Amino acid sequence: MATIWFLSLLFVTILLLAAFKRKKQQRRPPSPPGLPIIGNLHQLGELPHQSLWKLSKEYGPVMFLKLGSIPTVVLSSSETAKQALKIHDLHCCSRPSLAGPRELSYNYLDIAFAPYDDYWKEVKKLCVQEVFSPKRVHTMQPIRDEEVKKLIDIVTKSAQEKTPVNLSEKFLSLTVGVICRAAFGVSFHETVLNSDRFDKFINEAFLFLGSFSASDFFPNGGWIVDRLTGLQGRRERSVRDLDAFYEQMFDLHREEKEKGSEDFVDLLLRFQKEESVLGYGKLTRNHVKAILMNVLIGGIGTSAITMTWAMTELMRSPRAMKKVQSEIRNQIGNKSMITLDDIEQLHYLKMVVKETWRLHPPAPLIVPREVMSEFEINGYQIQPKTRLYVNVWAIGRDPDTWKDPDMFLPERFIDNNIDPKGQSFELLPFGAGRRLCPAIYMGTSMVEFGLANMLFHFDWKLPEDMEVEDIDMEESPGLNVSKKNELLLVPVKYVYN
Repeated sequence: MATIWFLSLLFVTILLLAAFKRKKQQRRPPSPPGLPIIGNLHQLGELPHQSLWKLSKEYGPVMFLKLGSIPTVVLSSSETAKQALKIHDLHCCSRPSLAGPRELSYNYLDIAFAPYDDYWKEVKKLCVQEVFSPKRVHTMQPIRDEEVKKLIDIVTKSAQEKTPVNLSEKFLSLTVGVICRAAFGVSFHETVLNSDRFDKFINEAFLFLGSFSASDFFPNGGWIVDRLTGLQGRRERSVRDLDAFYEQMFDLHREEKEKGSEDFVDLLLRFQKEESVLGYGKLTRNHVKAILMNVLIGGIGTSAITMTWAMTELMRSPRAMKKVQSEIRNQIGNKSMITLDDIEQLHYLKMVVKETWRLHPPAPLIVPREVMSEFEINGYQIQPKTRLYVNVWAIGRDPDTWKDPDMFLPERFIDNNIDPKGQSFELLPFGAGRRLCPAIYMGTSMVEFGLANMLFHFDWKLPEDMEVEDIDMEESPGLNVSKKNELLLVPVKYVYN
């Protein structure tokens, strides 16, 4: 009899454990079926943000993937993004470590993608209060004025010759010019890297930082595959180029310079000499390089990409183009220069920029986070060591949030409080939470000022034999998703009275 009772109790216990296990398994987010070893890697595609968006339509806004050996959760709605980046921000504000062997001299790459710790908190505070503060951004205005004037002169020449201008290239040159002079105190033409080589190594850095590799998904041996495919070698060459560039900047700043305002390198080198900058220790040379990498890579690509997509969308929407140019020209009148005060009055231009960020966020997948402690989203359990992506591109196209989400309608931002500063989770071009990009003000100022000048001084036409329907909207892969094919437009000089 006792045996029967024992077996019955054991049987019930097994059933309860099985039920509990099933219940716990059901709390994991839904997932598309994967393959042995590689998991869901084969479903990423050339443009992962688009592939993940399509999968989210079937599996929901909280989706689990196994990318190689890495457990991954992808969030694709504003509501789930808010839960992760605001409510549970402290649970998932770290970064996954960079995998694979590295030479010691390039460890500042690990610092640039630092986990959530005392170092990162101190450097974030330094960047917010000193490097990217509104006051410092305002001191950059004479530089922006000069670089925009150079661009206007170049475009004016094309207008006189009635030849197309490569705006993708010109916007990149503009941001490179401003960032290099503001951050490094020199024009990139004055460095040992000529303009062609500079553009090449910057684009290579965008590519390797934004590309997925075997070591990302198989930390314990994927670097061997990257070595065999040549990706590891390309990354190392790109890092060496970056390292050489920073060393050159340090050399230039050691030489006697013309007196002027303190640039970012001056500021950081000064802090390096001070013992009390970081709450827990001294700012090292590699710390300085890490911060400069964020300035260089983050500042250059995002602004140029946004301006290019904005002009592309405006060319496809003559109504919006006419409206934004009328606003700018009515505000500026017969002045030859646009000021920051003028920019603050250009409300429709700001809507154009927001709408561009909605449809074309420069970083469509927020740089991945790593979960530090367990939490729930929509009732699903998110485990520690899970890699977390927020698909900002998908959020911008969510029909539950946006009416006619595929249409370019700047007016949708009239009389609403949605802004790009990390508090409105429907629009996250700069991320949110503790990992919010500290250069919001600098990036926004660059985009608005560059666009305002191009739209004020010139009307724009498509090249001969090209119609609005011919404008392609293909994206290129990478960390920052730019327009795949360059934007060529014919400028017509605007004559103001």
